[in-house]
Amino acid sequence: MQVDVYTTQTCPYCFAAKSLLTEKGINFKEHDVSYDPAMRESLMNKTGRRTVPQIFFNDEHIGGFVDLEKHFKNQ
Repeated sequence: MQVDVYTTQTCPYCFAAKSLLTEKGINFKEHDVSYDPAMRESLMNKTGRRTVPQIFFNDEHIGGFVDLEKHFKNQ
C-alpha cells in the first residue's frame, strides 16, 4: 500500500499522524507543503480542505489526523 502524508513543519497533528502510522508499522511518504504554495494549492483543490495533514492510501483520500484515527478504529 502506498501512503502519502501531506504536512507542514510546525503542525502538531502532522506529527501525531506520522507517529500513528509508524506505530501501526505503515511506511509512508511525507510531502512537506510548508514552503511550496503551488503544492499546497493543488492539495486544497484535490481535497477541498485547507488543513494538514492530509493522508492518502493508494490515492484514496483518508482525510486528516482525526479521520486517520477513525479509519483504524473502524477496522
